[in-house]
Amino acid sequence: MTGEELRNADAAANSAVVGEGVKFERIRRITGYLVGTTDRFNDAKRAEEHDRVKHGLN
Repeated sequence: MTGEELRNADAAANSAVVGEGVKFERIRRITGYLVGTTDRFNDAKRAEEHDRVKHGLN
């Protein structure tokens, strides 16, 4: 591979979105427990989760 081909391959690799199209399950840490969903929470725990400040990724 020539130097130019290597630079082009590197540029192409760096422009790709890492993890694009990969499915994942969201896991949250709430009061020390790792949970995937909140469907088993009681009303008080649901209210606590609802009142939390939500931080975005952007």
